[in-house]
Amino acid sequence: MKTPDWIKEGKNKKTAINNSRTRKEEVKSQAEHTEANKQVNKSIITGKHKYVEDIATTEDKAVREGNIKQLYDKMRKLAGKYSKLE
Repeated sequence: MKTPDWIKEGKNKKTAINNSRTRKEEVKSQAEHTEANKQVNKSIITGKHKYVEDIATTEDKAVREGNIKQLYDKMRKLAGKYSKLE
């Protein structure tokens, strides 16, 4: 399941908490929401790790090819100091 799907599921669980009529239903809904929220966070972290790994492999490839411009562009992107020139 992709991250947007997990987020939608989490929002649905949150509305279930708000619409629950009894305390027992509310506790059950809160537990389900907590689990869904954990899955969202895991999915986001996994996505970030994959993104960084992709950039790192591109950097390695640039080093092997001697493409210094691409190497520095990727390093700046990882450092968060990347802005597009207009």
